[in-house]
Amino acid sequence: MSHEPYKTVSAEEMARVKAEERKTLPAAAADPKSVKVNKSTGAGMDIEWKDSHRSHYSFAWLRDACPCATCNEEREQTGRKIGQPPASKPGALPMYKDPARPLEITPVGRYAISFHWNDGHTTGIYSWDFLRRECPCEECKADRVIS
Repeated sequence: MSHEPYKTVSAEEMARVKAEERKTLPAAAADPKSVKVNKSTGAGMDIEWKDSHRSHYSFAWLRDACPCATCNEEREQTGRKIGQPPASKPGALPMYKDPARPLEITPVGRYAISFHWNDGHTTGIYSWDFLRRECPCEECKADRVIS
């Protein structure tokens, strides 16, 4: 049993999430045909979807896009977008930080994937639907701006 407090989100964030959920993706769009996690090379994760779209997610992008409640709350408070790295604190000296890389990768049922990151973070569950909706390719980014 976790002793962490429940996280809540603002009405605006909940409305945004609900609006995204109403945008129904075709079944093949959020169903991976193949998933390759390039852990040993550090290149990230590649997904070919059943609708033939291909997505590449760098490990840095995946870590910065973590969909867990804690990370969502932090993004909401700072205005940071999904996949965007956190801004340095004003006046802080730049410090070396190991690049994001997963220590473990675990499938979550048939609907998601989970990572145990080298910074100790483990709570994000990346659903196929989330990954397709947030695909970082130029074509998908342009579609999100238009919608």
